[in-house]
Amino acid sequence: MELGLNADGTVEVPPAEKGMTAGWYTGGSLPGTPGPAVLIGHNDTRFGRAVFHDLKDIREGAEVLVRDGAGTTLRFTVTGKETVSKKAFPTRRVYGPTKGSTLRLITCDGEFDAEGHPVDNLIVYGALA
Repeated sequence: MELGLNADGTVEVPPAEKGMTAGWYTGGSLPGTPGPAVLIGHNDTRFGRAVFHDLKDIREGAEVLVRDGAGTTLRFTVTGKETVSKKAFPTRRVYGPTKGSTLRLITCDGEFDAEGHPVDNLIVYGALA
């Protein structure tokens, strides 16, 4: 699923009814090309567990497989992860230029605000193996 920007400049997320689908942010790099490819998915939705539900358990060195539009499977190795406040999102670290082909997996994390929305994001960083 392709994702762009909302009217307020924030990145789109997949609709809740497509909770088991991760989306690719089209403003970033294509997976496998130089720069950060950003994939965004839900942790949970009102429909239950979602595609990135267990992402919090991933460890450095783990392998992440991404299938590109041509059906080729790309192998990325997890280089790190962090939980950050949505109010202090590290935009440059996530979307900024990189030397090689990198991957960013993003989902919600943390406590909930008064409206029932998670206040943090979990970001997993990876590099093409």
